[in-house]
Amino acid sequence: MVVGSMVGAGVFSLPARFAGETGVAGALVAWVIAGAGMYTLALVFQRLAMRRPDLDAGVYAYAKAGFGEYTGFFSAAGYWASACVGNVTYWVLIMSTLGQWVPALGEGDTVLAIALSSVGLWAFFLLVRRGVKEAAAINRVVTVAKVIPILVFVLLAIFAFDPQVFAANWGGEGYGSLFDQVRATMLVTVFVFLGVEGASVYSRHARRREDVGRATILGFVSVLCVFASVTIVSYGILPVGEIAALRQPSMAGVLEAAVGSWGAVFVSVGLIVSVLGAYLAWTLMAAEVMYVAAKDRDMPRFLARSDDDVPVNALLLSTALSQVVLVVTYFSADAFDFALDLTASMTLIPFLLAAAYAVKLRATRETYDGASPGTLRGDLVVAVLATVYTVFLVFAAGWEFLLVSLIFYAPATVLFAMTRREQGRRVFTPVELTLFAVVAAGAVIGVVALAAGWIEL
Repeated sequence: MVVGSMVGAGVFSLPARFAGETGVAGALVAWVIAGAGMYTLALVFQRLAMRRPDLDAGVYAYAKAGFGEYTGFFSAAGYWASACVGNVTYWVLIMSTLGQWVPALGEGDTVLAIALSSVGLWAFFLLVRRGVKEAAAINRVVTVAKVIPILVFVLLAIFAFDPQVFAANWGGEGYGSLFDQVRATMLVTVFVFLGVEGASVYSRHARRREDVGRATILGFVSVLCVFASVTIVSYGILPVGEIAALRQPSMAGVLEAAVGSWGAVFVSVGLIVSVLGAYLAWTLMAAEVMYVAAKDRDMPRFLARSDDDVPVNALLLSTALSQVVLVVTYFSADAFDFALDLTASMTLIPFLLAAAYAVKLRATRETYDGASPGTLRGDLVVAVLATVYTVFLVFAAGWEFLLVSLIFYAPATVLFAMTRREQGRRVFTPVELTLFAVVAAGAVIGVVALAAGWIEL
C-alpha cells in the first residue's frame, strides 16, 4: 500500500518539474532535504503507530488526540480532500499521455479529456464498490507491474548518459539563488511522497502492529531511491531548457531522446499502468479516512455505512469531489500542475499536526513510562525535525495555495456542524468558533484574490 500509493503520477512528471526550477546542484540539495525531512515524518508515523496503537485512522486520529475535535476534523477533511484532488492528477496525466496520439485530448484539459476521465472515475467507483479485498489484490499486481518500467527507464538513461550535458546542467543559471531553487521544488517532492503514511491510514487492517512501522520505513527508502534516480539521470540526457519544455509525462520525452520513439511508447504504457494502480490505492485511502472518522463520530453518520467492508457513502462522496475538481481543471492554466500543487499543499496541515502531536507526546511523556534516555532523546529529535520540516513546507508552498485550501475548509465545516447536531451538542465551543472565524476570513480573502486575479489557478 505504501509503495503503491507513492509511485503514481508524480514520478513521471519529475524531469520537467525539476528542470523548470533548478539545475543538478539544486536538485541534489532538494532531494537531500526532502529525503531527510520525509524520513523524519516516516519515523513519526512509525513511532506513533507503536505508541498509540489505539489510534488506527492514521493522520486524522493523531490531530484529534493532540489538539481537539475541530482540529482533528480539519486534518481528516484536508487529508481526504488532498487524496481526492490527487486522484484528478492521475486522470489528467493519462489523458495528456494519450494526447500524444489523440490531439483532441490535448494535455488532459479538453472537454473530451474531462468527459473520458469522468467515465474512468465512476468505473473505478464501481470496481472498489465490489470489495476492498478484491481492489487490494489488484493493487498488489499493479504495484509490481508499474515499478518495472521506471527501473528500466533509469537503467536505459544511465546507458545513454552524457557527462558533458550533465556538467552543463549543473548550476541552474538563471533560476535565482540556490535557496529559491530548492524552495520551488518542495511541493513537487511533497506530492511524490504522499502515501508514506498509507500504512498508518490502513492500520486497522494490519494483523501485526509492528508491520505498520516496517512497511512505512521500507516503502519510503525504496521509493526515495527511485525518485532521486529518475530526476538526476535525466539531467544527463538533454539540456535543462529542453527538459523543462517537455510535455507531461516528461519522463517519456527524456527516454525518447535517449533511445528513440519506442522509449516514449514504453514509458507511456508504464505510466498508464502505474497511474491506474495509484488511483486505486488512493481511492481506497480517501474513503477509508472519511469512513473511520464517521465511525469515531467525527463525521456525519451517513459516511459510516459499510457494505462488505466497503465504505459506500464515503467512497461516493470522494468520487463526487474528484469529479468537481476535474471540471475545475478545465478553467486552470495548467491542469496537471494546478492539481499537483493543490494536492501537496492541502496535505501539509495534516502532516504538521501529526508531527506536532509527536512533539506533544514526548513533552508530556505520555506512553513513555520506563523509556530509556536514548529513546527519549531520539524521539524528541525526530519529532522536532519533522515539525520544523513541515513548517518549512508550508512556507515553501506560499500563501496562494494556503488561501485556496481555506476556500475548501470553510464550507467543509458544514460536515462538522452536522456531526455535532447529530450528537445533540453545541456546534462550536468558543475556541472552535474563533478558529472557524479565522478559517472563514481566510476563505473570503482567497475568493477575493481569485476574483481579482491575484491568484491564478
